Amino acid sequence: MKTYIIDLDGTMYSGDKNIDGAIEFINYLQGKNIPYIFLTNNATRTKKQAKEHMLNLGFKNIKDEDFFTSAIAAAKYAAKNFSERNCFVIGEAGLIEALKEEGFHIVDKNADFVFVGLDRKADYRKYSNAIHNILSGAKFIATNTDRLLPNNGNFDVGNGSTVAMLEYATQIESVKIGKPYSKILDILLDEYKLRKEDIILIGDNLETDIKLGYDSKIKTIMVATGVHSKEDIDRLKVYPTNFIHNLKELIK
Repeated sequence: MKTYIIDLDGTMYSGDKNIDGAIEFINYLQGKNIPYIFLTNNATRTKKQAKEHMLNLGFKNIKDEDFFTSAIAAAKYAAKNFSERNCFVIGEAGLIEALKEEGFHIVDKNADFVFVGLDRKADYRKYSNAIHNILSGAKFIATNTDRLLPNNGNFDVGNGSTVAMLEYATQIESVKIGKPYSKILDILLDEYKLRKEDIILIGDNLETDIKLGYDSKIKTIMVATGVHSKEDIDRLKVYPTNFIHNLKELIK
């Protein structure tokens, strides 16, 4: 049986609004005992916060362990590949929790790493302190490089803009973890003991969700409820295996 790897922002919900068909699709998977994992580039929420957000939107039987985020992947990547544990963080609760679970210590200076996730309270001073640490030799790790974040039918600036700013300022390229980069997929497959042929990726974003699957030769389903439309496929030259307008189309 295939495991569905499902995006959140733009696929399940937009901000604090449900996306039509999402609850019905998850109810269908649960009723048929079809396995699924929510794979999100959004590094702001902890697993518990992500669960509560979906429950508040009307989803049922959602568990902490259903979620795998770019924050979790970034922390696991660094913990596996490096022995140092001091880090400077631009990010919110989800990234901080993930790092602490892997034994990292949050510091302001003399950091071994600078982790950059979406941080809606970050300011000029915090960005400058990140630059100081990167220029002093800290490894620069980006949870994700999303251009836009769907929010209640509109779009907010994504973490990719912050990453691009810091790369421009330091002239140092970050290690990129989240979709469409293969690191997040490799870590997820290892964590859940899955193979590429065991999964189907579902998402709304051609530049992240679908490109990850396209580049990795994994089956993908694009749903036109978020960032991109069908017209964007040829423009971006990223081709999903299947295209749907609503997740209800997958209910059999």
